[in-house]
Amino acid sequence: MTPTQAREIIEGLAGGVDATTGEVLTDEAPLSHPHVIRALFLAARALEQVAAHSARKADAPGKAGQPWSGEEDERLTAAFDGGKSIAELARLHERSRGAISSRLMRFGRLPKTGEDKPPG
Repeated sequence: MTPTQAREIIEGLAGGVDATTGEVLTDEAPLSHPHVIRALFLAARALEQVAAHSARKADAPGKAGQPWSGEEDERLTAAFDGGKSIAELARLHERSRGAISSRLMRFGRLPKTGEDKPPG
């Protein structure tokens, strides 16, 4: 079951519908209590956020969130010094453009936020 499917079931229950039969729940049903309904809606929103996070993660570059090795840092700075663009470096290193820019700032190849020019 996917988070989306689970969210649909929970939303149905919160809306007063039995997920297995499609019948409307009675007012006496435990799932009809206002606190339970609120909890179900909160659970549905949480599952919606999980699904959105999963979608963003699926779109992220292959090495997003992984630590950088010293060797990768050396390849990055050498390639940048050799004229490679940030977009090209992002593709080569399987990282986001933001990650590449941040790394280059760390090594003084790009100005840090708020600075006018790189040191030197």
